[in-house]
Amino acid sequence: MKIKVLKKTSDELKIEVEDVGHTLCNLLQKRILEEENVDLAGYDVPHPLSSSAIIYVRAKGKTKPEDVLKQAVGRARELNKEFGKEFEKALKNA
Repeated sequence: MKIKVLKKTSDELKIEVEDVGHTLCNLLQKRILEEENVDLAGYDVPHPLSSSAIIYVRAKGKTKPEDVLKQAVGRARELNKEFGKEFEKALKNA
């Protein structure tokens, strides 16, 4: 996975991420939008045959968009850990 910063300002961040699809991008977008200091978050897969996605974040106030993205990634990791634990429990009880 490669990440390229396409645009970075005090309130906006736009990155291109190679070798990802809708699954990861949708998860990140949802987690980013949970933050109250976010004005806009989204992603685009410019071409259906492309494996690259563009993720963008616009933050409000003094919040840095890169910090918002880092927090969203952290929450996604925690959700993944929780899912893994619950899945293991379900398998043992099956």
